[in-house]
Amino acid sequence: QVPLVESGGGLVQAGGSLRLSCVGSGRVFSPYVMGWFRQAPGKEREFVASIDWNEDTVRYADPVKGRFTISRENAKNTMYLQMNSLKPEDTAVYYCAATFLPNGALDVWGQGTQVTVSS
Repeated sequence: QVPLVESGGGLVQAGGSLRLSCVGSGRVFSPYVMGWFRQAPGKEREFVASIDWNEDTVRYADPVKGRFTISRENAKNTMYLQMNSLKPEDTAVYYCAATFLPNGALDVWGQGTQVTVSS
């Protein structure tokens, strides 16, 4: 498995912004799809957004549409999540994930980064 490392989490006031990064390592880093998930205390892990590594297809969960933007920089093996207009309900541990199989499940995970939005 190729390690994924997230960064960029922190504490921000409601209405503020954060940008998360997820860097993949390995001599050859070539996922098919990467995505962001989040898990709030006492809740199930939920999908946030995903992006095809070699195409322009992106997908968003309804709660983040219009506020979050997923992007990637293939040359740096890096995926980003720009989060704007943050709300207290966005507070969660954010995880990046990847699949290295066509049509495969996102099953390679990072360790997570905490995002806390204060009201």
